[in-house]
Amino acid sequence: MEISKKKGSMRQSMRVYMVSKRILDIVLSLCALLILSPIFLAVFMIDCFGENKGPIFYKQVRIGLHGKPFKIIKFRSMIIDADKKLRKDPKLYHEYKKNNYKLPEGKDPRVTKVGSLLRKSSLDEIPQFINVLKGEMALIGPRPVVSEELSEYGKRTSELLSVKPGAMGYWQATGRSNIGYPERCDIELYYVENQSFLFDFRICFKNIISIFKSDGAF
Repeated sequence: MEISKKKGSMRQSMRVYMVSKRILDIVLSLCALLILSPIFLAVFMIDCFGENKGPIFYKQVRIGLHGKPFKIIKFRSMIIDADKKLRKDPKLYHEYKKNNYKLPEGKDPRVTKVGSLLRKSSLDEIPQFINVLKGEMALIGPRPVVSEELSEYGKRTSELLSVKPGAMGYWQATGRSNIGYPERCDIELYYVENQSFLFDFRICFKNIISIFKSDGAF
């Protein structure tokens, strides 16, 4: 009886946490999009000229809550049809997979000069507040993966997909691209097992520090 009450209390606490987290996600995303709107305008203007001319946003299919695919939104930092170019080049695609589904810093021929600055400063991630507002992502959670990366999680894939992916995550806070698989799996799943408001606050603070230090950003 006592165990049943304890489990019920834990479930209730988790429900309160999830509802409160969603409300906070909506409020903070709206505020961020409003405050950062001048950056959207600046990037739009840059994308009207020269080698950067093209769409302001880059959208890529990622895997979300319960395995539902969605399109993550970023400021475009690469040439148009960058994904097609990657898959048409066997050597480049092999390097991409070998390097934890990201090409090494300075070795991605698809990244523009302006795009490199956007990535280094993490400004390319700002449009993800739109994903958060739509409910496809949370502000804090495991970073959303492409379908090929799910194999890295093996039998624990369902555990990873039991929560919304986040714009900021524990993996980012601990080193980002400097930490590859399989260590990344352990870090992301540690968050899933220990998520709480206090942990979310710590992750948010560490991510802000990482952004200013440009740790693992490229």
